[in-house]
Amino acid sequence: MGIVVDTCVFVQAERAGIFPALEQFEENIYISAITVSELLVGVHRANTAERRIKRKAFVDAIVTEIPILDFTAQVAKIHAEICAALLDKGQTIGAHDLQIAAAALTHNYNVLTYNHSEFSRVPGLLLINT
Repeated sequence: MGIVVDTCVFVQAERAGIFPALEQFEENIYISAITVSELLVGVHRANTAERRIKRKAFVDAIVTEIPILDFTAQVAKIHAEICAALLDKGQTIGAHDLQIAAAALTHNYNVLTYNHSEFSRVPGLLLINT
C-alpha cells in the first residue's frame, strides 16, 4: 500500500517553513507528476528572489526524496472513468485533483490531503486525514 500526497499538504508545510512529517506513515509515499507542476508554478510566481530560491529548494527536496507517479496511459484510462462517473452524477472536481486521484486509484494507493471536499467525491478513493 502507498500514499499519494496532495499538493496542498506541501503548500501548507512550505508556508509554515517546515518539511511535512511524512515519516510518521508506514506506507510508501508518492507524489503525482501534476503535484510537481503545481509546486513549480509556486516557484515561478514567488514575489521575491529570496522566496523563489527558498521555494525552489523546497520543491527540489520533495522531488529528490519522493518518487513521482507519472501520468501514464493507464492513469489516463482511470482518469477518464472517474471524470465520466462524476459528470454522470452532475459533479466535478478540480482538474489537477482528478489527476492525483487517478494516479492513486491506478496504484491502489490512498491520498493524504486537506482537501476532503473535492477528493471525497471520487468513488473508491481512500483518504487519509491530515
